[in-house]
Amino acid sequence: MYQEEIVLCGSSAYTKKYYLNEAFEALPESIKDELKIMCVLYTEDIGGTLTLFFDEEGTLQFQTGADEGDLLYDDIGSVLKVKQLQRTKQELLEALELYFKVFFLGEEFPEDL
Repeated sequence: MYQEEIVLCGSSAYTKKYYLNEAFEALPESIKDELKIMCVLYTEDIGGTLTLFFDEEGTLQFQTGADEGDLLYDDIGSVLKVKQLQRTKQELLEALELYFKVFFLGEEFPEDL
């Protein structure tokens, strides 16, 4: 089992760039596109940075941040936007967790799916 976090993707309002970990290039294009749209829209709306990563148990986590002194970063909006994404993209996020657990952590595919 992994003992560290594995970054899935991220976006930065500062550099205007999006990153997808090359280890996830095998994901379907539609999933990669949806991740890109989700991350870039977040940083355009809120500012700062957004990183999606898998923790050591395989749970997909959201990490947000801003440069010190960034007066345009919306702290409250950040929390609300992450909760909204977790709610509206729940099916996608759960599927990504299952993908990670099966293909990266070597867990068995659940029989009940």
